Amino acid sequence: MRFLLRLLVLLAALSIGGQAQETPRMTSVEPGNGKVGDELTASGENLDAKYVKEVYLTVGNTDIKVVVTEQTATSIKFKIPARAKPGRYALMVLTAEKTPKFIEQPVKCTVE
Repeated sequence: MRFLLRLLVLLAALSIGGQAQETPRMTSVEPGNGKVGDELTASGENLDAKYVKEVYLTVGNTDIKVVVTEQTATSIKFKIPARAKPGRYALMVLTAEKTPKFIEQPVKCTVE
């Protein structure tokens, strides 16, 4: 009985202290292509403002901030900005952590 109690206390301590910061993760973007001004929707997890501060289109050394029009835990709607030239872009987020970091996402979209 005491062993079980100690085990439960240990597991509770690990679950409280061992939690890592949730990382935003995009899994898809629909539609996969669009023109300047079009709205696209990126889906995934941990995408609400608690985790994601800003969203960018990125290719090479060029990062273009997009206008987010709607943001939930599982999706972010954004418009393709006028600065975006035709091409294939990855999506990148700036986290809302105390020390923000850029994380390139494994999804891409095409600007026509």
